[in-house]
Amino acid sequence: MPLRIIFMGTPDFSVPTLAALAEAGHEIVAVYTQPPRPGGRRGLDLQKSPVHQAAELLGKPVLTPVNFRDEADRETFRSFEADVAVVVAYGLLLPQAILDGTRLGCYNGHASLLPRWRGAAPIQRAIMAGDRETGMMVMKMEKGLDTGPVALSDIVPIPEEMTAGDLHDRLKLVGARLMRQAMDKLEADDLPLTPQREDGVLYAAKIDKAETHIDFTRPAREVHDHIRGLSPFPGAWFELDVGGRRERVKVLGSRVETASGAVGTALFDDLTIACGAGSVRLTRLQKAGGKVLDAETFRRGTPVPAGTRLF
Repeated sequence: MPLRIIFMGTPDFSVPTLAALAEAGHEIVAVYTQPPRPGGRRGLDLQKSPVHQAAELLGKPVLTPVNFRDEADRETFRSFEADVAVVVAYGLLLPQAILDGTRLGCYNGHASLLPRWRGAAPIQRAIMAGDRETGMMVMKMEKGLDTGPVALSDIVPIPEEMTAGDLHDRLKLVGARLMRQAMDKLEADDLPLTPQREDGVLYAAKIDKAETHIDFTRPAREVHDHIRGLSPFPGAWFELDVGGRRERVKVLGSRVETASGAVGTALFDDLTIACGAGSVRLTRLQKAGGKVLDAETFRRGTPVPAGTRLF
């Protein structure tokens, strides 16, 4: 018999998994997502989450509780009499009443190789740390933060030029396939669970605005990993003196180079910037309110000659 599934997710990352479970023939009895948030060009219109929009296209009922503190919300969750809840980037810590609110529990699709990078920002943190690989895991949820036993996993390599955006798009498809496999196995009563290792635990804290500024005193490899780990969002940045005033410039792409010189200074006219060791060539940039430009196009509008200091 197909499983009765409550799906819980919010961003674009979650949508392929919702679609895969529906396509597999499981019964999606309800979809939970974060409430509509202000957005649009003026930031005033309420915007439904990508999962909300996808669920409506599938004709599924959508619920958007702010949290599950109200007993009425918990009772509504239980009233669906679901076999299992599938959680992918939902955005809320689930209380025990929800974890216990289905027949078979809650299963989470998490974008790291647990126990490395538990927490909110595993994709960005893996790249910023210079990891050469990451992956997706399906785990059975328990009260601790990403501590539950693992059911299935798949390793994904991280090439040295891959950005967080690139990795996000790869992992969301891997995650959809893996969760579909997991639910098929669960339906067949053939889903093994393996406790996580006790060593190698790292936490992927939410990205803080204070850490997005580029520190060119660090080695070039670390600067490069910092840039691509924050690309395209929220974006690593520096400030440039333009016409006597400083303008913020986001960097969304870079390459490691070997040239060296005064830290934070343009070594040539091609946006090669000296770091604490080596240098990085900035390849994709964006001024505040502007379009993302390749380095050559950026320099035509905003020259950065050799000797220019970046702040």
